Amino acid sequence: MTPLPAPEKGLYPAIEPYEHGMLDVGDGGLVYWETCGNPRGKPAVVLHGGPGSGCTQWHRRLFDPAAYRIVLFDQRNCGRSRPHAGDPDVDLAGNNTANLVADVELLRENLGIERWLVLGGSWGCMLALVYAEQHPSRVSELVLFGITTGRRAEFDWLFRGGVAAFFPEQWERLLGALPVAEGDGDVVEAYCRLLADPDPRVRQQAAFEWCLWESATPAWPPAGGLAPRFKDPRFSFAFARIVTHFVRHDAWIEDSALLRDAARLAGVPGVMVNGRFDFQSPIGNAWALKRAWAQAELIIVDDAGHAADNGGITCELVRATDRFAAMSG
Repeated sequence: MTPLPAPEKGLYPAIEPYEHGMLDVGDGGLVYWETCGNPRGKPAVVLHGGPGSGCTQWHRRLFDPAAYRIVLFDQRNCGRSRPHAGDPDVDLAGNNTANLVADVELLRENLGIERWLVLGGSWGCMLALVYAEQHPSRVSELVLFGITTGRRAEFDWLFRGGVAAFFPEQWERLLGALPVAEGDGDVVEAYCRLLADPDPRVRQQAAFEWCLWESATPAWPPAGGLAPRFKDPRFSFAFARIVTHFVRHDAWIEDSALLRDAARLAGVPGVMVNGRFDFQSPIGNAWALKRAWAQAELIIVDDAGHAADNGGITCELVRATDRFAAMSG
């Protein structure tokens, strides 16, 4: 009998991996992966956000463990993957979207999986779209939340002042923490330089300021102070490095290419979940993707922002994975 979700925000009970390992992705890179649930269940893979957040126990609980073979992994240079971006000497040149997509495929092949459901939120949503459009025959379904489509306007909205109209105090602090000489330039480039400064105090202060900004925008009204996950200085430094590294390159995604190529998803069932008050990923992103990918269902959660652990968002994600559990992989 399939167990019912736990009462806590609709999540399934906490589980532990039955298998884990390190995937050699070349050039000294090792990507941590784990599998949970039913070894003979329907395969599903989770693409975490950030980029650089790492996978969490919460991701495991979005799936019925009796029905799914759940695959989680930490993307390059974060979480339990090595080398770790928390070490300032670690070169991030090999950490790019094309290589992350290749890592997903290499992991699938190594685990002997033919097709799998792909779940991703925020940056993980963008990565899921890139992967699914390049490898549609390997994707049985898509479950996406905090919808992002890799357009330049989306990067500028969140990281170059667009959303500051709703968070002026927090944005002013982010800019005010820059040296005077950096004040008139690109904020992302400026923080990239500070995060690479030879002085560890400069690097850590830059990471603190960047993560304070990241802490402000997931919920409405804005939260005060630093989000709990950023209290670990090594995590916050690695996160800030990886995010700014991707944003300064517009994630190596051609502007609007994911919407242009959404026709490749025509045979892939999908569910998109977005908070109505998501200031990081405004519902206009999801609306644009829905127009390009008509087969997908769009669910808007009225009382939610970007925070993925909002009860309404969680319940919709679990409903989606429950629905797809009965479909053949």
